[in-house]
Amino acid sequence: MTPMFPLGSVLVPGMPLPLRLFEPRYLAMLDDVLQREPADFGVVLIERGHEVGGGDARFDVGCLAQVQQVEAGAGGVALVAIGTDRLRVDRWGEDAPYPQAEVTVLDELEWSEDHRELLDRAEDVVRSVLAQAAEFVEPRWSATVELDDDPVTRCWQLCGIALLGPLDQVDLLRAKTVPELLGTLVEHTRSALEVVQLGTAD
Repeated sequence: MTPMFPLGSVLVPGMPLPLRLFEPRYLAMLDDVLQREPADFGVVLIERGHEVGGGDARFDVGCLAQVQQVEAGAGGVALVAIGTDRLRVDRWGEDAPYPQAEVTVLDELEWSEDHRELLDRAEDVVRSVLAQAAEFVEPRWSATVELDDDPVTRCWQLCGIALLGPLDQVDLLRAKTVPELLGTLVEHTRSALEVVQLGTAD
């Protein structure tokens, strides 16, 4: 069984995940995760409910997060993990002492240099929208943020920095090919800018 962390946000491969743990069940989870090799756990988006206290409904696709840094403090434990492989939840186990599930690691997307033009176009759209959106809101990521040189990792990082809501990002996690991923990313990103512009106009 894989330790699981349901969240109100989505993790994609190649993106950092900063967390502050204070609930006893997730502190217990971290203790067990640090005994694993690699030290990783699953992250899925909460469909209904709350992060604290359990009793939530969860999506069945997510991402493994590998622990990179851990720092204990008076207010709990701060950790930074990095998204690695996508996963599908096959079966949820008991939530005690913390959420666990049987998962299948999904195949990594296959890259071809034939996809380079699609990647360049998607990157132009994502960075352009971030720059335009900065006139209306304060995006979490800058339009000039540096991304990984590995093309598949770069595809996923574009999904992570794009101005998207969590449901759009879950949709991206289900992609089966690089062209499907990048095409969906461009579509969702353009729609997101329209929503921001309409919201600020109102």
